[in-house]
Amino acid sequence: MTQAKKLKSIAAPKGVPDYLPPQSPIFLGVRDSFAHQAHLAGYEHIELPVFEETSLFARGVGESTDVVSKEMYTFADRGDRSVTLRPEGTAGVMRAVIEHHLDRGQLPVKLSYYGPFFRYERPQAGRYRQLQQVGVEAIGVDDPYLDAEVIALADASLRSIGLESYRLELTSLGDATCRPAYREKLQEFLFKLPLDEETKQRASINPLRVLDDKRPEVREMTAEAPLMVDHLSPETQAHFETVTGVLDDLGVQYTLNPRLVRGLDYYTKSTFEFVHDGLGAQSGIGGGGRYDGLMAQLGGQELSGIGYALGVDRCMLALEAEGKQPFDASRVDVFGVAMGEDAKRMLMPLIAELRAVGIRADISFGNRGLKGAMKGADRAGARFALVVGEEELANAQVAVKNLRAHEQQHVATEQLVQHLRAALA
Repeated sequence: MTQAKKLKSIAAPKGVPDYLPPQSPIFLGVRDSFAHQAHLAGYEHIELPVFEETSLFARGVGESTDVVSKEMYTFADRGDRSVTLRPEGTAGVMRAVIEHHLDRGQLPVKLSYYGPFFRYERPQAGRYRQLQQVGVEAIGVDDPYLDAEVIALADASLRSIGLESYRLELTSLGDATCRPAYREKLQEFLFKLPLDEETKQRASINPLRVLDDKRPEVREMTAEAPLMVDHLSPETQAHFETVTGVLDDLGVQYTLNPRLVRGLDYYTKSTFEFVHDGLGAQSGIGGGGRYDGLMAQLGGQELSGIGYALGVDRCMLALEAEGKQPFDASRVDVFGVAMGEDAKRMLMPLIAELRAVGIRADISFGNRGLKGAMKGADRAGARFALVVGEEELANAQVAVKNLRAHEQQHVATEQLVQHLRAALA
């Protein structure tokens, strides 16, 4: 008999991280903390499709952006329709609001979402081809107080997971009352520079994107470029001053960055980014801004909106950079150790009762001895071990071992749930 050839193992696609224990509790903790903060502020959950028609992102995100021109996962489905794995969330939220007429009810429409997003980028620490984000969108009201709420909510979300060493950068990108005149001034400046052809093309489509170019030679050439904050109309200047004033009232610290340009075309007025210097090149951990014309651009009403997205992956790296582990990595609270078949039959219903009242509980399977089973309890991070042997069976009791205090007591089976609820409170 010949030995069967061993099949080659299959690895995850390049740039797609797995989150396994003990990292997965941190992943869930960050994501769920962000979602909870949005829930506290009245944002309702929306579950978005993982893929959409390609035209949604081409129109909504902007054809001049790197996201659309270089990074999207786009393919033809079996009906020969062009579809794209979602690279960001705002366009999909706006499409859903328009399609399902959510904008016909009470405004603003306040929605939150989370999940994976996809960009074909060169993988490195903090930059993945499948990235995880939590975002919010507040649609239908152009109110600087709403801008301040959204920015403060993002800040509170980062604080909720224990992050401290980050900064909030803030600017205004103007609106239709001042952007056209500024666009002409900026293009006039840029077209005099010795830019490469691709950058010239970008300057002709959306000149602001050139100011976002990270190449040192381009940054040097554009150092004296006119800035939007110096050309705001009286209306947008008043809008921005109200936003910063309310942030001051709320105690949200920020840094004005007049050169801040986010990587998506739809931003207007209040625009912001959270930066963590402990992450190296990929220092942005979240950001967002207002988008005045996006809904109309996607076929809806002339309604404004504002939102943000926070990167779960990068925030996990930021926590690591700060040396913080704010989430419980234990698998269970209680671990059952049964010495023999009869003991296991006694423990199984007790474990089920504990789970029914919200206590995380597991039991040793297989034929481990006491020493091996107790190692399993330690590895699971359990606070209590429930040991049942011959003596406990005879007396309808369970030996409850406090694994942190190294104490043990016997508890009657009918009192076990009450005893553990009190001990874990």
